[in-house]
Amino acid sequence: MMMSVPRLRCGTEIAVHGESGVAAVARAEAIVREVLAQYPGRVALACSFGGPSGMALLDLVLRVDRGVPVYYVDTGLLFPETHALVERAAQRYGIVPTALHSELSVQAQAERYGEALWARDPDACCAMRKVAPHRAFVAGYDAWFTGIRRVQARTRADVEPTARDGERLVKVSPLFDWTDEDVWAYVNEHDVPVNALHGDGYPSIGCMPCTLRPAPGEDARSGRWAGFGKTECGLHLAPQQVPG
Repeated sequence: MMMSVPRLRCGTEIAVHGESGVAAVARAEAIVREVLAQYPGRVALACSFGGPSGMALLDLVLRVDRGVPVYYVDTGLLFPETHALVERAAQRYGIVPTALHSELSVQAQAERYGEALWARDPDACCAMRKVAPHRAFVAGYDAWFTGIRRVQARTRADVEPTARDGERLVKVSPLFDWTDEDVWAYVNEHDVPVNALHGDGYPSIGCMPCTLRPAPGEDARSGRWAGFGKTECGLHLAPQQVPG
């Protein structure tokens, strides 16, 4: 049965453009509350523990409902600082984030597809190590929260607060229209823990082999999959086929 995308009453109450940080937070919280009310016990929260947007959303959602399941995709290639943030968040919020794993270990993937698949075909690597575990997990829910925002990349410029994700899921992006300033203002105001690598020149953080520090003046996501013209792992694109 195809699920309808919820119509959010808050959508016309606060202006989308030029709103203050306070209004941005109020709008996001209203979206979260309405989605949780529409799908009680059937919504999960995705957090990469890499970017500040996901951490701001984690804090905001858990302020509304501490019972929302939190998950992340552990590709086996995450930075130690990312794992450290998972532990900090678990202690701070009293949660146990669920780690999702690929069917193949990194070593098993190398044996089947060759060493360092990410350096030859990053789309295939992401499909196996990120997208497939995510799709399998969210299949057990009706909706999922994500911290993606319009200003993060051209591929996200048309992000809406809610959208159909495949045949039956609803993807919810409460921070869809937040600016970078909105995110960091929220992080600072609520003392939200963030990845230590932000202080070391990494504005966007994914897997170790595919994350570099952007050069001065370059886009924040330019250090991701450098040299491939790739800006998305696939979680926020149409469902992909996993290599056989």
